[in-house]
Amino acid sequence: MSLTDGTGPTVMEQPYIYRRAELAEPDWRRFPGWRDVTTEEWESAQWQRVNCVKNIKQLHALLGELVDESFYKDLADDQEHLATMSMLVPPQMLNTMVVESPGDTPGAWTEAFYADPVRRYMIPVASDRRRDWPSHPYATRDSLHEHDMWVAEGLTHRYPTKVLAELLSTCPQYCGHCTRMDLVGNSTPTVDKLKLTLKPKDRYDAMIDYLQAHPGVRDVVVSGGDVANVPWKNLESFLTRLLDIDTVRDIRLATKALAALPQHWLQDDVVEGLGRVAQTARARGVNLAIHTHVNHAQSVTPLVARAARAALDAGVRDVRNQGVLMRGVNDSTKALLDLCFALQGEANILPYYFYMCDMIPNAEHWRTSLATAQALQTSIMGYLPGYATPRIVCDVPFVGKRWVHQVSRYDAERGVSYWTKNYRTSIEMADPEALIREYPYYDPIDTLPEAGQAHWRAEHIPAQVASEAREAAALSRAASL
Repeated sequence: MSLTDGTGPTVMEQPYIYRRAELAEPDWRRFPGWRDVTTEEWESAQWQRVNCVKNIKQLHALLGELVDESFYKDLADDQEHLATMSMLVPPQMLNTMVVESPGDTPGAWTEAFYADPVRRYMIPVASDRRRDWPSHPYATRDSLHEHDMWVAEGLTHRYPTKVLAELLSTCPQYCGHCTRMDLVGNSTPTVDKLKLTLKPKDRYDAMIDYLQAHPGVRDVVVSGGDVANVPWKNLESFLTRLLDIDTVRDIRLATKALAALPQHWLQDDVVEGLGRVAQTARARGVNLAIHTHVNHAQSVTPLVARAARAALDAGVRDVRNQGVLMRGVNDSTKALLDLCFALQGEANILPYYFYMCDMIPNAEHWRTSLATAQALQTSIMGYLPGYATPRIVCDVPFVGKRWVHQVSRYDAERGVSYWTKNYRTSIEMADPEALIREYPYYDPIDTLPEAGQAHWRAEHIPAQVASEAREAAALSRAASL
């Protein structure tokens, strides 16, 4: 767009215009089911947990007649046939959906709820997902092979100096796009989840034993699930044991709850306990950080800012955000920059990474092509401070995080990118070709030009049809016996 007063040269607008937007907590009383909820109740972590929406009946009781019955049928269809995650949405997250009144015209609320970016990944429905390619042919339940790299139950040794410690398999919320859908949450009709088998104490002991025996590991991501679901005394005990290992120099606590359930991180016992851990970390020269997961600016509210500030005041070095790049949620320059400015400028949360959505089943409608991710990375440069400009990364199976411009080569027609790496994972120590091999990653097929889509149809649809035919024949034979 250009601007001129008719007397001077034409002045072109910037592609993105920054205007400060102060945070505001949406009024939860706009939902029929919460009309009588007090501020005291809303700011209670216990109330938030008790009132999580876990099923369609509870969602219906909350929304009442705001949303048409057709939406609930769409949701039921998804949960029965497509969902890889069960429903669990805290009130805090639901309250960041449809934050502005859509008006009183018939169907306005339904249309707004369908279009809402937070709803799209927290409460997916069947009509969101693609019917031509709901899953990529190479999608897998554990797309990053984290389970394959377990060196103890829940402990993934994927990078030379870093490990992921999954303390538990539950979260305070379940995102539809969860990369750990193979383990995290309740089983769904589509996915029978894996289970952690050891008692928590035995699992934690095994993790600590491994870290004590492997001094080359200096960085521990403490996750799950979500550390907010670990009773604080148990989490503090584990962190204290980590801090007793001299070779551990970085500890990162992974929690969606800083945004999804900030009330948890504002509880007195949690704040005080975090302060004790932070004080010990600081005394021992260990960097302690919190990593959270926010995907849209709507979810950044004053309560989230308060929780981040409480953590920083307690002595945590940094609070950082690791979002996921998703179609229909944040796949535009404006959406990404609005989110980054809300995080950095208003909530003291550092924009850190945006991951391309991983290749799990039934996720093609969320995933973007590598070309789109590269264009978005370029488009957000120059607006934020350099230290607060997030990297968009592709988490390549068997490789790990790679900046989207690090690709070795890219067949954009067939949507195949090739990546190299400079280290071995824990399962490749005897592989002489690990550091010279190219590892593939795949774009969503519907984003490809017609020639590329035709290639995938020719290569995979006949096999899929044959597989379905064999399954139908086997069921028919079984029924006749």
